[in-house]
Amino acid sequence: MKFRNALLAAACAAVLGGASAPSVTQAATVYIEAAPPAPRVEVNPAPRRGYVWAPGYWDVRGHRHVWKKGHWVRERRGYRFNEPHWVQDNNRWRLDRGGWARADRQH
Repeated sequence: MKFRNALLAAACAAVLGGASAPSVTQAATVYIEAAPPAPRVEVNPAPRRGYVWAPGYWDVRGHRHVWKKGHWVRERRGYRFNEPHWVQDNNRWRLDRGGWARADRQH
């Protein structure tokens, strides 16, 4: 019984320890052979106090481009929001997911 409880506790710790994994996977570099389609036209909404508009972009799921709609993100004082964008890297395309960067630093 003690072994079973220890095993259960270890399994729970492993699962809970993986809770931070999404932040790591979001930072992973994504490459794809096909160039992204042209951006979709989105109407930029009127400014909203305390928020920054994150425009839509082409993301990747599997080996396909999928559109992620623009959305509001809460403003972070002292930081600027870098939009996600695609960069051609030799014969492949790399997704730079953007995100927050200190305002006093260049990209």
